[in-house]
Amino acid sequence: MSKENDNKPYEEIHFVDTTKSVWNYSLFTEEVIANFQNGTLYNAYAYFGNKQLTVLQTQGTYFAVWAPNATKVCITGNFNDWKPDIHPLFVRLDNSGIWEGFIPKCNRGEVYKYQIEGYHGKLIDKGDPYAHYWEMKPKTASITWNFQYEWKDAEWMKIREKHNSLDSPYSVYEVHLASWMRPDPNNDESYFSYWQIAEKLVPYVKKMGFTHVELMPVMEFPFDGSWGYQGTGYFAPTSRFGHPEEFMAMIDYFHQEEIGVILDWVPSHFPYDSHGLFMFDGTHTYEYADMRKGYHPDWNSYIFNYKRGEVRSFLISNARFWLDKFHVDGLRVDAVSSMLKLDYSRNEGEWEPNEHGGNGNLEAIAFLKNMNEMVYRDFEGVQTIAEEATNWPGISRPTFADGLGFGMKWMMGWMHDTLRYFKQDPIYREFQQDQLTFSMMYFYDENFMLPLSHDEVVHGKSPMIFKMPGDEWQKFANLRLLYTYMFCHPGAKLLFMGNEFGQTSEWDYKSSLQWNLLEFDCHIGLQECVRSLAHLMKSEPALYLKQFDNQGFEWVDLNHRSEAVITFKRKGSTAKDDILVILNMTPVEKLNWVLECKDEPSQWVEIFNSDEKKYWGTGNYVNNQVITPNIQKNVKNYEINLSLPPLGGCILKKRI
Repeated sequence: MSKENDNKPYEEIHFVDTTKSVWNYSLFTEEVIANFQNGTLYNAYAYFGNKQLTVLQTQGTYFAVWAPNATKVCITGNFNDWKPDIHPLFVRLDNSGIWEGFIPKCNRGEVYKYQIEGYHGKLIDKGDPYAHYWEMKPKTASITWNFQYEWKDAEWMKIREKHNSLDSPYSVYEVHLASWMRPDPNNDESYFSYWQIAEKLVPYVKKMGFTHVELMPVMEFPFDGSWGYQGTGYFAPTSRFGHPEEFMAMIDYFHQEEIGVILDWVPSHFPYDSHGLFMFDGTHTYEYADMRKGYHPDWNSYIFNYKRGEVRSFLISNARFWLDKFHVDGLRVDAVSSMLKLDYSRNEGEWEPNEHGGNGNLEAIAFLKNMNEMVYRDFEGVQTIAEEATNWPGISRPTFADGLGFGMKWMMGWMHDTLRYFKQDPIYREFQQDQLTFSMMYFYDENFMLPLSHDEVVHGKSPMIFKMPGDEWQKFANLRLLYTYMFCHPGAKLLFMGNEFGQTSEWDYKSSLQWNLLEFDCHIGLQECVRSLAHLMKSEPALYLKQFDNQGFEWVDLNHRSEAVITFKRKGSTAKDDILVILNMTPVEKLNWVLECKDEPSQWVEIFNSDEKKYWGTGNYVNNQVITPNIQKNVKNYEINLSLPPLGGCILKKRI
């Protein structure tokens, strides 16, 4: 289905009986239903859910829901005193399992649910899987809603491919909207509105120099403690912060400041809340019936049935919905590993091999490929990013090359190795250098994003600053050094909120970030260091032009293992873009440090030093003048003489 089809007018109504409280009215054609059942209806949100329409000069709302094993479906709401028999829907006679109908004078903003009589006669009250707006928790009803927003981001949409491509700067600030900042910092029931958050968050992200923001799941969810990863309203931004148009305005504001927006998306599992997708019509409608495939032991939740065409249409349409209606610039797909492997978190005997005897979920693999093909075919300048932690091959390779088709993959191995290295007392780092250098052995297997995400600062893992060894000064110096290494390493970057200024407590979704820490110079300095690195990444082509190309990186010196100093070069399109990165991983200063380079003799200038006073460093080892004597006239060899700060990183650029 091409994207042009999305904007075509609906087909003529098939039949209208105006003598009843619900008119028999349909938007579906045989072609639409066939696509829905085959898993190829990629704009199912144009047909299902609620639509405010005018039929025979009468305003009202059309409802459509898929409940293939229901024996009766009624609309209940405030407008009929929640009495089910007043507004029963009509079931289509084509075995599609679709129930539909038009209720005259039912307007935008009405609260409703589907009352479904299941196959065994049990009555179930369910929210609308395709609803665009839900009641504020703890209430669980859907709300009739059509979008009324005029976008102002036309300029961004024209140029976002330049900002969102793999050869552009890509640094992501990961945000949990509720806890980034609260009206009452210690009240988990206090929320700013989407627009109130945007007024503070957008200028902050712009100032810090991040190119993108990634929002942890905003799709409607009932339990704050799930952080949004246990969703019930896949087609609705949560009402905690306001109505959908306010969320649109937030995204619009980001775009006007040339900042991309990535949404966390969870097609891997859903919770068992009674008003949600689980046992939707009294049977396993959206989830696998076999709990060896249909239940997630890790999250006490249920797995989508990727074999069922209607479920694939639901999920791929959902991915499309956020790109289409909300102009988002990317989707970070959660828990891909759990989707790919039938034996994920399962013991022997708790899973069944696929038809070839392997552990791959062939249906989930096909779904992910189809989803990515749709995204990259129909939307320019967007990215899909996989959270995938195994050695599954080809995650970020095109589907025509037998890959899954994602644009990028989280580099979980880099994250684990890097944190393990930096947690060590520096005295042992000379023996652990391979933990840092190993990442480049497999870096070019995928298009990697380096993540220091929310998962690393919860559940007893400690905040970033307390992962670092040493006294207070050394902790901050170590963290500045880690971020220098991260921003200079090839690949896209992701940093969780609070990490940029050294949050001193683990992230707690119930509380606001500790913004009061910015009263102290050490935290101000760390924040300024991250800001400088993010802006440097945008201004230096060597840090992004060839970030996924093996021509963009070169080890220069790994022979000072005993002193724990490593040096590498990042390369741009020409030699004048090249930068040199020298990292001193010990708290020992190194004066008149000599580095031998095999190249044409060049003059270098220091463009960044993590030990500058403005970063809460000593300021004693800044290299205002870099001496580069030629040591062999007939050979392309020369030396660089530097002062290396303790636990510090220096970045040099050729002076042309």
